[in-house]
Amino acid sequence: MSAPAWAVDLVATVCAEAAVAPPRLLWRERRGGPSTGVARRSEGTVSVRAGSDPLDQRLTLLHELAHWIAPVARRRGRQTVHHGRAFYAVAFELYRRHGLAGADALRLESARYRSALGHAAALGVPGAAGALEVHRSRLRARPRRRWRVLVPEHVIRLERDGRWSVCGVCQQRVVGPNLRRVRHARRPVRHVLMTAASA
Repeated sequence: MSAPAWAVDLVATVCAEAAVAPPRLLWRERRGGPSTGVARRSEGTVSVRAGSDPLDQRLTLLHELAHWIAPVARRRGRQTVHHGRAFYAVAFELYRRHGLAGADALRLESARYRSALGHAAALGVPGAAGALEVHRSRLRARPRRRWRVLVPEHVIRLERDGRWSVCGVCQQRVVGPNLRRVRHARRPVRHVLMTAASA
C-alpha cells in the first residue's frame, strides 16, 4: 500500500534538512503490535510496518530515517554498532524536532532498546536520567534468578539439524561468533546448559 501523506512529507523534510537524497518509502500496515521498520541503504529504501498507534508510527519512521541520515555505523571488533551514542544523537534530535514529546520518545524507544535510556541520559535528553534511574531501581528490586545445571559441562559436538548447527549432546543451536569459534578451534570447545531453577 502507499504511504500516508504525512509520512511522505516527513521523509522529504528530514532528508532536505540533512541534505541527503531521500529513500524510497515502503509502507505496510500490521494488525497488532507495535510498528517496526528497517532502513536498507544498499537498496535505497526505508520500510515501515505500521501498527495502530500513530505516535509509534511516527517514531518508527523517524528512527529509520535516523539510520538513513546518520554516519555509517562503526564496527566494534566483528560487530557493527547500530544503536550507539552517535546514532541516538541523531535520533533524539529528530524526535524533538518532528513532533514527539521527550517523554513519549523515551517511552517508545526504550521499549524496543533498553540501551536507549543510557544514551539519552548521556546526551542530556530531558527526563532521560530519571527514566534510567527508575528502570535501574526496578531491576534492583527484582528477585535474583537462581539457576541449575540442566546438562553438565561437555564438549560441543556439531551436528546439522535442518539449516541449523546444533550441539549433538544438548541439541542447542550454535550460531554466529560461537559457531565460528567452535569450527576453527584447535582444541575442543566446551559448554554447559543451564536453566532457571523453579521456586
